[in-house]
Amino acid sequence: MNLSVFEFLLLALATFRLTRLIVFDKITAFLRSSFIEEVEEVEEDGTVVTYIQIKGNGIKKWVGELLSCYWCTGVWCAAIIVGLFYVWPTGTQIIVYILAIAGAAAFIETMVTKLVHE
Repeated sequence: MNLSVFEFLLLALATFRLTRLIVFDKITAFLRSSFIEEVEEVEEDGTVVTYIQIKGNGIKKWVGELLSCYWCTGVWCAAIIVGLFYVWPTGTQIIVYILAIAGAAAFIETMVTKLVHE
């Protein structure tokens, strides 16, 4: 089964959004909290810098490392989304559409915000 350009873009946007949801969004912080701790420090100029500290050993540390790296998490998200897309295309299609639309909306919102604040 070959992907069309449209399907590729949908899967890419869906992977982008799922990765950001897992690694960065506040709504999933409870999932990350068992594996990583986010420590905030205020710099001398007043900017707040967030550092990630990995918790535990073994598999817990591995999951913490994964959750602290959006590149790593993105690979696994892509593998899951593409795998599901091929194994169960009908059921996965709605999830891909929702994530892709949310990913495109996030991208557009970021661009609009940058344009407005320039």
